[in-house]
Amino acid sequence: MSDLPRKAVTRTAKLAALPLGFAGRATWGLGKRIGGRSAEIVGRELQQRTAEQLFKVLGELKGGAMKFGQALSVFESALPEEIAGPYRAALTKLQEAAPPMPTSTVHSVLAEQLGEDWRELFEEFEDKPAAAASIGQVHRAVWHDGREVAVKVQYPGAGQALLSDLAQLSRFARLLGPLIPGMDIKPLITELRDRVSEELDYSLEAEAQRAHAEEFADDPDVVVPAVVHQCDEVLVTEWMDGMPLSEVIADGTDEQRNRAGQLLARFLFSGPARTGLLHADPHPGNFRLLAGDSPDGPVEEWRLGVLDFGTVDRLPDGLPPTIGTSLRMTLDGEADAVYQLLCEEGFVKESIELDPDAVLEYLLPIIEPAQVDEFTFTRGWMRHQATRIGDPRSPAYQLAKQLNLPPAYLLIHRVTLSTIGVLCQLGAAVRLRDELEAWLPGFVPEEEPAGVDMTGITVEDEEISVDLGKEAVEETPA
Repeated sequence: MSDLPRKAVTRTAKLAALPLGFAGRATWGLGKRIGGRSAEIVGRELQQRTAEQLFKVLGELKGGAMKFGQALSVFESALPEEIAGPYRAALTKLQEAAPPMPTSTVHSVLAEQLGEDWRELFEEFEDKPAAAASIGQVHRAVWHDGREVAVKVQYPGAGQALLSDLAQLSRFARLLGPLIPGMDIKPLITELRDRVSEELDYSLEAEAQRAHAEEFADDPDVVVPAVVHQCDEVLVTEWMDGMPLSEVIADGTDEQRNRAGQLLARFLFSGPARTGLLHADPHPGNFRLLAGDSPDGPVEEWRLGVLDFGTVDRLPDGLPPTIGTSLRMTLDGEADAVYQLLCEEGFVKESIELDPDAVLEYLLPIIEPAQVDEFTFTRGWMRHQATRIGDPRSPAYQLAKQLNLPPAYLLIHRVTLSTIGVLCQLGAAVRLRDELEAWLPGFVPEEEPAGVDMTGITVEDEEISVDLGKEAVEETPA
């Protein structure tokens, strides 16, 4: 395996080969059908070959190309099954693994970052990577104090490759569109380009991970590994075992799926409230289901392990109360109030005028999981929503085109959609409303003190003060 391809012309050529490859295989498929083979069989083979090439190219390029692939893999729940099936396995691979960089390259980065005597920092170091991601790969090791650790090593040239890939992918957005019918690829790429460059700064990642590890220390539901050491291109954290969420998606029991889904929803909404940070990369490769000290114990006691804090949204006051307030008012059917709030927050531009009842009708199906005590997320439900909003012939599509997403909500929106996508992949039954009531500002209305009169004195207080006054008169000497 060669090093990360860094020359823009090389990377551009590989990316350009994707849409060209799609066209070539379509021609191949047509030839097969003319030859008498079933169109269904040929179509399945065609999509399988396309999926394999997608994984091969995006995986080899790493950087922004693979980050784009990871983003797509989360949204596969929204694809029609006949399209999603052939891509699911190939895209899900991107959540857990990618072709590794050579051992010699890993050693040279460690020597440059930790010093020529870097091996003295470790009792053991495994050259074979335990996992590979978009801008770095992880090696299992034992720190000099005996702790098992994960050593994340950044790919040389990852920064340049990351930004170059996303710039090139934006040029091919129209051609890549057929991978996800009904989804506008270009804004997704633009938003990724604006955000994922933060992942290159391991000091920011270490800071965010430390904040989460401290807040969730000894938490009964969530585990975040502690940071052990950090420098420019190497990040060392405590090792965490557990069942990868991708395995739960593939082979988990109903109990495991439901527990993972509940904890994922809990972390999504409790994280900003407790740390002022939103974990903004919720693909299955970043989560584990941990059985703890008793692997045979009840699944209800298993915990969610959270990895990779390279991309976070900084929300010092937690999630904006507008989200919870508008969600609550939508559930209560307050069309005019919801519309007014959306206008004030910039979701509806001043130049646009919409029917509040139509807006309410558009929103209600999307927030169905919050209307009931427990909701089972399924790929079918996700596909139905994607079709409803993505079909140009539907009223929902026409209305959605007129709505605006303010910049402050971009990442929150993507993270929420991605998390819902993972919940649908899990097929989890989740008590989402419980999490909203516990953690989402504005979802539960603030109760005003009972019996407040115009003077601000409660009726009960007034009666007490009158009684006290009588006693004072009685006790005053004549």
